[in-house]
Amino acid sequence: MVNRSFLFLVPWVGLGVLLWFIIAYFSHSAMIRKATGSVSLERSENKRVYNLVENMCIELGMKTPAINIIQDDSLNAFASGIEPSSYTISLSKGIIEKLNDDELQAVIAHELTHIRNRDVRLLIVSIIFVGIFAFLTEALFRSIRFSSGGSRGRKGGGIIIVALILAAIGYLLSMVFRFAISRKREYMADSGSAEITRNPFALASALEKISTDSEIEAVERKDVAQLFIENPQKKKRNSFAASVNSIFSTHPPIEKRIEILRQF
Repeated sequence: MVNRSFLFLVPWVGLGVLLWFIIAYFSHSAMIRKATGSVSLERSENKRVYNLVENMCIELGMKTPAINIIQDDSLNAFASGIEPSSYTISLSKGIIEKLNDDELQAVIAHELTHIRNRDVRLLIVSIIFVGIFAFLTEALFRSIRFSSGGSRGRKGGGIIIVALILAAIGYLLSMVFRFAISRKREYMADSGSAEITRNPFALASALEKISTDSEIEAVERKDVAQLFIENPQKKKRNSFAASVNSIFSTHPPIEKRIEILRQF
């Protein structure tokens, strides 16, 4: 009975996964705006930012991305998008107001490098796929929970194994993306910023200011946090928790990044 129920659910779960992928792929920009609290920044609101972004895009021969602002006094920024029409650079209110032109230009160049290197596309797709595995795992566990009591133990074992395997795959994929993509891409984007601006010290100075206050209150999800130039979530205060957190961090230590930039 449980196996028949499982086979009945498979096509519906598959349809749900396909719909989730389509919805997430085409509406990822709206989802990210909601998850980060960012809104569109009009040229009339801040010509300084537009001039910095457009001048660099002209120099690099690339299409100017959309520009968003996060109404938060902390200092942070991120790039997102899957294709040129959805590429976006989002800057916090604090980073716009507290950095000078050279520092802000260096941060924008860092985000433009993410776009040029297609980092943003890879990260968005990774977030979507990790979400799919989470959905599959949750669906299978729910099918176990609502199955009949007599069949839950012995006959439901197969479903439990499948669910656990999917959970393990989802967890493994998320770790692979975080380790293989996130840390390396930050170093590469720092290098790209130094190359574009020919001023690595400006980004080093910007990162020093960002390190003092990078926490964005609206950001609660870890998968979205990996998009930012520095982790926008609250740091672990406990020394043991901090050391464990550093092992699974999506960002390299900001002190190390500053040290490398100062050696250019």
